[in-house]
Amino acid sequence: MSRRTSLRPPVDPYVLVLLGTVLLAALLPASGTAADVAGGASTGAVALLFFLYGARLSAREALDGLRHWRLHATVLAATFIVFPLLGLAAGGLVPAVLTPSLHGGLLFLCLVPSTVQSSIAFTSTARGNVSAAICAGSFSSLAGIVLTPLLAAVLLGRGMGGFPADGLPRIVLQLLVPFLAGQLLRRWIAGFLARHRRLLGVVDRGSILLVVYTAFSQGMVAGIWHQVTPVRLGALLLVEAVLLAVMLTLTWYVPVRLGFGRADRIAIQFAGSEKSLAAGLPMASVLFGAEASLAVLPLMLFHQLQLMVCAVIAGRRAAGPRPVEAAPGSGPVRVPAR
Repeated sequence: MSRRTSLRPPVDPYVLVLLGTVLLAALLPASGTAADVAGGASTGAVALLFFLYGARLSAREALDGLRHWRLHATVLAATFIVFPLLGLAAGGLVPAVLTPSLHGGLLFLCLVPSTVQSSIAFTSTARGNVSAAICAGSFSSLAGIVLTPLLAAVLLGRGMGGFPADGLPRIVLQLLVPFLAGQLLRRWIAGFLARHRRLLGVVDRGSILLVVYTAFSQGMVAGIWHQVTPVRLGALLLVEAVLLAVMLTLTWYVPVRLGFGRADRIAIQFAGSEKSLAAGLPMASVLFGAEASLAVLPLMLFHQLQLMVCAVIAGRRAAGPRPVEAAPGSGPVRVPAR
């Protein structure tokens, strides 16, 4: 890969499709009977998504990575401790910079698990510890099924219109039960899923588009979009840029103090600073109902921002010295920080 190619910030085509779906919901929101049909289909789509997540995720492979537990603990701490603390600190920007609803969406973004695909891709490009990135992403996804809704219940009690009283039962029925069913049936259907990966990818993305359309339609009908002015949107982007910069800095330099080698630091930086759009969108639809559109807006913006910035960083890491990796089961290797 040439330096010019590696430094070219990617624009995720799927994000453009998502934005098109948002525009469609703004122009032609589902209402009345159509809203009921879309809502029911969205509920089924979320359950299907988490069933497929459970069926694809190999818990055994994730558990096999426990020998490198310090790295995974570092990523989990960044994802579910440092990120939420920064999200809470951003509450000081309300109401001067962010509205309470936008801050609620920003805080929800901070509770979402790490992404898997892009963190692995960037770690590979930067010549980092790819196996560690795979395991770290798997651990984060597993933990997020439980931790994200629980943290949302605790931290978003006053944001996004308050956490609904029936929120936890809905989480169990729509997220946890399908996920566990997928895990239980994995041994019988994993081969089928692997053979039809491309078709299931279309199902995944189509389901998420349906969830986004339903959420933004509800927001339009409820009239909540008067809160998002261009100035507020620009302020949100600036806050998210600062949030990403802080996390990228912490996940690169703190592991030096913890004794990790360069290859592990690369995996920690990408797995610990990114957030999963695929996991966050359906979770928000279950947790927030009509307020979900404001909850997912910060996540959609952050997703594209992290892709653009991390692509540049991965290219620069790839141009650096080849990292020295630890042998399987050994402790971290100390190398000079770059």
